[in-house]
Amino acid sequence: MASPEKKEEVAENIGTPEFTAAMMAVSPVATKAWLDIMSESAKFVMERLQQDMETQKAILACKSPMELMQVQSDFISTAVKQYTEEVTRLFNVMSKATEETIEETRSGHSRGYDDVPL
Repeated sequence: MASPEKKEEVAENIGTPEFTAAMMAVSPVATKAWLDIMSESAKFVMERLQQDMETQKAILACKSPMELMQVQSDFISTAVKQYTEEVTRLFNVMSKATEETIEETRSGHSRGYDDVPL
């Protein structure tokens, strides 16, 4: 089992080009999948933060409690819909990555029963 210091060192190096190169050497398909997931996640977070800021502006512009409740209701509805869509997208990316990784590990060679010396 790795020490806490070693785990921290690995965590710090995950974003480095050397780490990416090492992953690429081990499994290009898994590396591509990892980068796709990170890219999709970052894109989603940026979009959500932008919408959060727009909602804050709308809240500050409210002139009545009913208007505030409508802004909050719209915000929650939109957020739930977007998070659901994002989970579906990530699930699809991960499913595709799993299939590609499994395909990559198959050697394409099968052993016959007569190739093992007795």
